[in-house]
Amino acid sequence: MPKRFLLFFVSSLICAMPISVKAVSGTSIPFAPGEKLSYKAYWGVIPAGHAVLEILPMAHIYGVMTYHFAMTTETNSIVDLLYKIRERQDSYTDIDTRRTIYYTKRNRGNHSRDVNVHFDWQKMTATYANFGEALEPVAILPGTCDPLALFYLIRIHDLEEGSVLELPVSDGKKCMVVKATVVSRETIVVAGVSYDTFRVAPEMEFPDGVVTKHNTSQMEIWFTADDRKLPVKISSNVGVSTFVFELTSSSR
Repeated sequence: MPKRFLLFFVSSLICAMPISVKAVSGTSIPFAPGEKLSYKAYWGVIPAGHAVLEILPMAHIYGVMTYHFAMTTETNSIVDLLYKIRERQDSYTDIDTRRTIYYTKRNRGNHSRDVNVHFDWQKMTATYANFGEALEPVAILPGTCDPLALFYLIRIHDLEEGSVLELPVSDGKKCMVVKATVVSRETIVVAGVSYDTFRVAPEMEFPDGVVTKHNTSQMEIWFTADDRKLPVKISSNVGVSTFVFELTSSSR
């Protein structure tokens, strides 16, 4: 359960996808530096921890102006007894082409990581290194993003019931095309607040096999049906366990 808990949030907060259905030219960006989203995590009905997504000031990376997305994830004292997570991810995404330039992941919990992924757009490769030990570069597709960046980029596009969204994603170990269906428009209550949302069900297969493909999606994400497209709830079934992340506060 603990490792799956980590991989679910780190990877599924992403799994939202961009688009093969509508062009994005002329579409306004619904987020900006200063935005901060806080979530409470549950393992079944048991509080499991919290996570924060925020957009930091724009930064120059390798001479490119980028959005700086960051996510921190922390388990609470109960889950710490099983598996302690203290993780931070940082994504630097080209604001013009919406592709990743650089991505990092640090975990100081039970499973330590110090990951850096460099995206080389001249060679069309991504190179993964953990604690300085690099793997062989993997080929990437045009417009490839890292997992955390993808979580934000979905919000740039229109959502419509029945539409299928697609985008290449790489964590440096593998490049895959994420597909998702906008299943329905629903009104849900999260932390006592009612939201008009689109329910999105992604299909993706993680490199280590923690999540496998089934006829029905194991993940669902509810985005608000407004200009901001805030992800207010994320749910995933992993084995016999269900993890849910609920938005508790947002600032802009």
